[in-house]
Amino acid sequence: MPTYTCTAAEGLLDAERKALIAEAVTRAHSEVTGAPRHFAQVLFQDIRPGDHFIGGATLGHDHVFVYGHIRAGRSAVDRRKLVERLVADVARAAGLAPFAIWVYLLELPARAMAEFGHVLPEPGDEAAWTASLPEEDRRRMERLGRR
Repeated sequence: MPTYTCTAAEGLLDAERKALIAEAVTRAHSEVTGAPRHFAQVLFQDIRPGDHFIGGATLGHDHVFVYGHIRAGRSAVDRRKLVERLVADVARAAGLAPFAIWVYLLELPARAMAEFGHVLPEPGDEAAWTASLPEEDRRRMERLGRR
């Protein structure tokens, strides 16, 4: 359900750092929103040198940009808590200062999203939605969140 894309300079994040960031994002989203862990997906994009500009100039410091697409309907307090948590946890996982982390959240209505072949539930309706899925779909989806 939430999709977080983490963008950084090519070579800044090795496989271990990416795994730590993916876990940090998944944990933060699940703990702040109450959504199951298996709803979260984290994607990484590398940017080649010279392809990232801020203020018209080539970026001159390490930087991770986290862009999250989440379901609309969370309170302002929870959205702020999630943004602050993502900044802190991604910085720690990436081994960077919070200054180097930018987080943007974009809210989308659940009815405009489908995952696992099914239109998504409103926030708070995850358990009923999951229970209503065909058994095989539910089992496959729930296996994704297990370690």
